Amino acid sequence: MALCFSPVGDAFRNRAKKFPALVNCSVIDWFHPWPEDALFSVAEKFLAEVEMASDEIRAGITKFMPFSFKIVNEYSQKILDQERRFVYTTPKSFLELIKLFKVMFNKKEGELAKNLDTYETGVLKLTETSEVVGKLEEELKIMSVEVEAKKKSADE
Repeated sequence: MALCFSPVGDAFRNRAKKFPALVNCSVIDWFHPWPEDALFSVAEKFLAEVEMASDEIRAGITKFMPFSFKIVNEYSQKILDQERRFVYTTPKSFLELIKLFKVMFNKKEGELAKNLDTYETGVLKLTETSEVVGKLEEELKIMSVEVEAKKKSADE
């Protein structure tokens, strides 16, 4: 029988406390880290559905995902050496990283679209206002001539 648990979070610790035989009477086989090309192909698959400006940007982000995961693994080893504290990175952590990126990307994209719409509306209002001000200035010039004429006639 094989049981698979992620060591990240409270679930594994809670199950180990409730059922000590899981730890005492079994063999724990920790997963080996994924190779970088496997991480790359997973990132490529999951980021393929995200709309991006260009394929160059997609390729850069796809290359960055395995790199960042590798850096986290290196620093988790440093933390283990210095602090004697385990920091686990699992395949699920990598999938959560991709999911977080997609959520943040969509959120920022929505904010940018909203800001663009607000900007365009503002420019449109400014254009309309400048046209109205131009018409009012013309009317003011005409009225000022009439006022001057009436002022002269009143002075006489």
